[in-house]
Amino acid sequence: MSDYKINTKCVQGGYTPGNGEPRQIPIIQSTTFKYATSEDMGKLFDLEASGYFYTRLQNPTNDMVAAKICDMEGGSAAMLTSSGQAANFYAVFNIANCGDHVVASSTTYEGTYNLFHVTMRKIGIEFTFVEPDCSEEELEAAFRPNTKAVFGETIANPALTVLDIEKFAKAAHAHGVPLIIDNTFATPVNCRPIEWGCDIVTHSTTKYMDGHGAGVGGCIVDSGKFDWMAHADKFPGLTTPDDSYHGITYAEKFGQAGAFITKCTAQLMRDFGSIQSPQNAFLLNLGLESLHVRMPRHCENGLAVAKFLKNHPKISFVTYPGLEGDKYYELAQKYMPNGTCGVVSFGFKGGRAAAETFMKNLKLAAIETHVADARTCCLHPASATHRQMNDQELVAAGITPDLVRFSCGIEDAEDLIADIAQALDKV
Repeated sequence: MSDYKINTKCVQGGYTPGNGEPRQIPIIQSTTFKYATSEDMGKLFDLEASGYFYTRLQNPTNDMVAAKICDMEGGSAAMLTSSGQAANFYAVFNIANCGDHVVASSTTYEGTYNLFHVTMRKIGIEFTFVEPDCSEEELEAAFRPNTKAVFGETIANPALTVLDIEKFAKAAHAHGVPLIIDNTFATPVNCRPIEWGCDIVTHSTTKYMDGHGAGVGGCIVDSGKFDWMAHADKFPGLTTPDDSYHGITYAEKFGQAGAFITKCTAQLMRDFGSIQSPQNAFLLNLGLESLHVRMPRHCENGLAVAKFLKNHPKISFVTYPGLEGDKYYELAQKYMPNGTCGVVSFGFKGGRAAAETFMKNLKLAAIETHVADARTCCLHPASATHRQMNDQELVAAGITPDLVRFSCGIEDAEDLIADIAQALDKV
């Protein structure tokens, strides 16, 4: 499918049925798989043959959907995970271990920030957070001899900062480490980070990719372009023998195109088991089939809402990277000229109390922890997803106490604006 356009890949990538086979991706709802001999199964456990033996590691349905996303992103290999959180954890932990260090953008999604700042610190991995707008000198100063990766989001949730992918990729590669980017909000329909120097892409497939609030999931895509052996001393997990698989060296046996995902599957998925269910993978694929149709509508609605709010007397600020005049408009035009996302963040002149009153009076937009769905939803992060952060941490993450995240669905824009207007009348 590599020669086809992204629209075609959304619909037909990852699976080509043979004569008389199911037209839709089949759900292989089985925990295990039968083999004729122990020798046949032994080859799988030795990573000498491809196949399936237990769904905790791999499943055919999952692999077909992962192959579609891989094709959409322009990668060499991919795997599905149980959630976006699992995808980000695996992507980092696959190469950074106790005693290592990672540079990350400070405006990452709160769940990711907490994963890095709190949980992964407990297992000995240190993180330095830098502003996405930092200078090249400030970014350079964040690196240490034990830095193993750089992490950022194409469009941050909910700060809506746009990462300068080339700047971060240049810095990462100058230090011999990969750039990992969470591309959830943009999706490969609007941005393919690998084309700008990113090495590993992650997704919360729960969001736009699924698009209907039906199934939680995540995905990791490897570009296949990072030369692990050229930096062998930094990545011993990939460049030295793995005793748990009879001394296999992933980078040698599977090459640049397959080493990262093979290790991530054979080691981390084996030990942690954060597999996406085949049923959820099936639902995800249904969402992917319409992703290229939905994303332009999300962006169209997001821009319409942002324009309405921009000059409203009760609104103190509007953040939307697709809006001309936005701080990140130029970067968005560079990396996402066809659209950014459907999420708009804005604040109130009346502060937190005004934001809370606005939320209480919405009728069409639902208050949910969800985002990036076909149905419009809304959230006051300081009261929900980011409530564990103090005011200083909120500001560092690009969030103020009065900020509201408004995720435009694919309804009629006039109805969304009318709902916002009547709620603002109550403020």
